Amino acid sequence: MTRWIAAAGVFVVSLDSMVNIAFPSMAAAFRVPPEQMRWVIICYVGTYAFMSFGGGALADRVGHGRVFSVGLALSAVGFVLSGTAPTFGGLLGGRVVQGVAAGLVYGTAPGLVTLAAPPEQRGRALGFVSAGIGFAFTTGPLIAGLLVDAFGWRAVFHIRVVPALGALAWALAALPAGRAAVDHRLVSLRQIVRAPVLHAGLLSFIANAGIFAIWLLAPFYLVERRGLDARVGGALFMLTPLGWTLGAPLGGRLADRVGARGPVIAGLALEAAGLWLLSRAGAATPLPALAVALFGAGLGLGLFQVPNMASVMAAFGREQQGAAGGLAFLSRTLGVVAGVLVFAQVFAARRGPAGFEAAFAEAFVGAAAAGAVAALLALAATRGATRLPP
Repeated sequence: MTRWIAAAGVFVVSLDSMVNIAFPSMAAAFRVPPEQMRWVIICYVGTYAFMSFGGGALADRVGHGRVFSVGLALSAVGFVLSGTAPTFGGLLGGRVVQGVAAGLVYGTAPGLVTLAAPPEQRGRALGFVSAGIGFAFTTGPLIAGLLVDAFGWRAVFHIRVVPALGALAWALAALPAGRAAVDHRLVSLRQIVRAPVLHAGLLSFIANAGIFAIWLLAPFYLVERRGLDARVGGALFMLTPLGWTLGAPLGGRLADRVGARGPVIAGLALEAAGLWLLSRAGAATPLPALAVALFGAGLGLGLFQVPNMASVMAAFGREQQGAAGGLAFLSRTLGVVAGVLVFAQVFAARRGPAGFEAAFAEAFVGAAAAGAVAALLALAATRGATRLPP
């Protein structure tokens, strides 16, 4: 039951994938250039990057269920604020509130499931939660395309209020009020700066930085450059999170069986290949080729993400699972923020003199190179750490 509630909570939060396909409509409504949409991402992701670690550490002290529920309640508030924002600045303020809420949910969900699962099934439990995230990322763009065409961009926020309240009611009814671990110990800096933790965090940082070239730039390529309507664009865009959804459980099972190293390397290499294929996309690229590239990049990230997170979770004690989960999301989301900043800047700097296609290609070449570097770093890691610790 716990893993279903945790998956429901991260599903609601991760429906933020609906926002990306609405970027062209938002930019037009507020009369801002495409690269300014990065702040819609940064205000949200940058906030929950730090709140995820703080929320997880707080959950270790006061109870995971309690902090998780507060995050869901605050999510509903953030959706209302963003959906009713009268100005671009107001929208960014609503995104900050959403970021605080998402940090509380993301920071506690991994601890909820690992504490409820035996050590030999941590990968599967985390894979279940990660699949919830991927499923939201998969369905979100498709739903958003229909909503934006029918009701405008504000609907991508309004429609999420009811699911958030439903998940909150479920959590309050089925999760215990939550008590902190009996032998609670704060995570120390010395525990964080251990080589296995830093290595896993670095890989997550790079992998997520690269993949967000898709989340930021692909909607503009699909809708504006290729002239696809929001529904078709959303259907293609959903292939990346669909790959993630399918790859996450597979990566978790492989990590439990053979260790983290193999699926981590394979996932990073596949992600890099997908990003490189996208760098070759132009105005006449066949849609099936785009579909393969988008799906492959997502599948690679899903295959990588769960074993890598499980490695971080397993490096900390039972009484520190909240902080460990928050730390895993911190490295992930810091990578997202860095990726958005870097690739938006590359795109903006090159679009003027070189044009859309050249700027798009250069941004994705950089993203693919980052993924390739991460794969090489994983390949060079100590071979002795091939199986997840108990």
